[in-house]
Amino acid sequence: NADQYVAELRRRNFPFVMVDNQGGNETGGSIMFTYREGSRAAMQHFIELGHRRIAFIAGLAEIHSTAERFESYQQVLAEHHIPFEQALCYQGDYFQPSGFEATQAFLALPQPPTAIFAANDLMAFGAIDAARAHGLRVPEDLSVIGFDDIPQAAQVHPALTTVHSPIVEAGTLAVRLLIEQLDHPDEPPRQVTLATELRVRGTTAAPTSHG
Repeated sequence: NADQYVAELRRRNFPFVMVDNQGGNETGGSIMFTYREGSRAAMQHFIELGHRRIAFIAGLAEIHSTAERFESYQQVLAEHHIPFEQALCYQGDYFQPSGFEATQAFLALPQPPTAIFAANDLMAFGAIDAARAHGLRVPEDLSVIGFDDIPQAAQVHPALTTVHSPIVEAGTLAVRLLIEQLDHPDEPPRQVTLATELRVRGTTAAPTSHG
């Protein structure tokens, strides 16, 4: 597995750079992203628009960034004195069908959400598909925010409001950090954190009802 592979690289003293890796990395370079801040920005955007019934579609539990996004979701609700409801949270898997299934479950509630924060863009696409299947308009009847800002996010209609993760920049930087290790093997590898950013597009609007 990946941990064994990294352990072998360390044992052989090979230079390496980990991107979006959980845990300590004292012998290699690393690049991380501000997932908590990005999730907070998404939730704050919903709050500022007037949403109070905000659902969350989580990704795979074993991926550390899933917990970071969920914790930010809970923290922003608490800061605005909005009660946390387990029924407004769904365990997805980062694939589009789970976003569809989650939204079907949300829309079957006696008081469905007016907004959905999906932990990645694919699940957000699934949420939008489910909303349309129920005859709802996005964003007029249901607002949706994704995470990652994959290329399709700006190409769908309406374009997806999402949190941009600088994946391309991370790849370029990873190569640069690796070259640094090769050129300066006696210097400690660098640990870098790249900022996420909310990209407001066409899938968010003020709620027509506060639920």
